[in-house]
Amino acid sequence: MFTGIVEELGEIAAIEPLRDAARMAIRGRTVTGDAGHGDSIAVNGVCLTVVDVDGEVFTADVMKETLDRSCLGALRPGSRVNLERAVRADQRLGGHIVQGHVDGTGVLLAREPDEHWEVVRISLPAELNRYVVEKGSIAVDGISLTVVGVDAGGFSVSLIPTTLRLTTLGAKQPGDPVNLEVDVIAKHVEKLVGAYVPGSGS
Repeated sequence: MFTGIVEELGEIAAIEPLRDAARMAIRGRTVTGDAGHGDSIAVNGVCLTVVDVDGEVFTADVMKETLDRSCLGALRPGSRVNLERAVRADQRLGGHIVQGHVDGTGVLLAREPDEHWEVVRISLPAELNRYVVEKGSIAVDGISLTVVGVDAGGFSVSLIPTTLRLTTLGAKQPGDPVNLEVDVIAKHVEKLVGAYVPGSGS
């Protein structure tokens, strides 16, 4: 479980293609400080399991389904990535509940700079639209963000200077893909309500 508060910008050190998977070596000084075999670290919002740690580099295996359903398959050595360790039970929940289970991918459509922030518009797969609401939460590449606007074609978020400086969204350009994870509470509510509402389709 994560909160969507990125701890550091890491870097892909190496990628070893396997028959139906890939082994990624990821450099991150902060997240490797106390990491061990079996720990969970979110990489651009995807929960990966630590296989090995060597200094400031940890290794994780990524299965084909994860490569297909997220943007991790587009990463290359040198790519910058958002890193976050799993949250401890005694920590403040600074963002929102993020599982590290990507629901789909979007594309950054536009950036609108302002004096103190930047509005970024991102496409949204049609099947996820019902889970995204204005002032609700969404994880974009593992970053907990508040939705400022949503319509049939996508949604917008406002990024403060800290987010622009300390996450991958500071450098993403129109056309770049991003991982999306909608609010898990919304999905559970839909399933529970659907069991009691005739004709809901759930």
